[in-house]
Amino acid sequence: MNETIVPDSEHRGLVARLPQRLRDLAMLARFDRPIGWWLLFWPCAWGVWLAGAGWQPGLLAWMLLGAIAMRGAGCVYNDIVDADLDRQVARTAQRPVASGRVPVRVAWGWLLALAAAGLLVLLQLRWQSQFVALASLALVAAYPFMKRVTWWPQAWLGLVFTWGALVGWIEIRSDHVEVMAALYAGAFFWCMGYDTIYALQDREDDALVGIRSSALRLGRHVRGGVAGFYAAAVALWLLAFWLLRGDPLALVALAPAALHLAWQVATLDPADPDNPLERFRSNRVAGALVAAACLVVGNA
Repeated sequence: MNETIVPDSEHRGLVARLPQRLRDLAMLARFDRPIGWWLLFWPCAWGVWLAGAGWQPGLLAWMLLGAIAMRGAGCVYNDIVDADLDRQVARTAQRPVASGRVPVRVAWGWLLALAAAGLLVLLQLRWQSQFVALASLALVAAYPFMKRVTWWPQAWLGLVFTWGALVGWIEIRSDHVEVMAALYAGAFFWCMGYDTIYALQDREDDALVGIRSSALRLGRHVRGGVAGFYAAAVALWLLAFWLLRGDPLALVALAPAALHLAWQVATLDPADPDNPLERFRSNRVAGALVAAACLVVGNA
């Protein structure tokens, strides 16, 4: 396998068949690792489905395209900003910008192309949700710098990566903001949990080069920390459902998602180099289970 393909690529064979320049651009936008765009997309679906507008396949297709484009643009921006740090971490040293395979000016051009795709999606939304979506840009721009100034960059990512819950809700309705707020707050803690798991992969290298993370801050208590984040997420989602329907039976809809998150915590092994990545990736399933619960509760 080509050495420029990073170990956590999910589509190694497909990426390996691309010409080198296209391969580098695909990897720069993380097209070989779709887990990122699913984690960005699912909160959008939660907002739409809990708001009670039915399936909305056309709207969700646009939102999925937006998640792919904007996650890609965010990754390109992150790699431009973090190139010097990435060179010092084994898992990221072969990233296209850090390794020098993609010049910075080309990376900026690729970022603008992805942002243009995101703008196309934005124009499909009503003006209220356009405003909400644009309000996230300052948070997005600041995120790559958070690991340099706080032990909790995962908290900043939690604000950014779950913003779609607000956009999805506002695209359908503008009332019951307390339901929207509880849904978003739950998504925030979900992201805190799964990104702490993801950060377990780099603890040794991060400590050496001075990168901060919740995984390092929690130390021996990382499993308990993840459990606490996930428990807060489930509690806030239950609150959102209760505020919307006030029906105890509606709360049962979250049981599959809660059990899946509990399984992640129970089977998390920080000492196993493969285990954290597998548990992190399983959150595409967790997101789908929460989405199913939102669809049931919002449209019953």
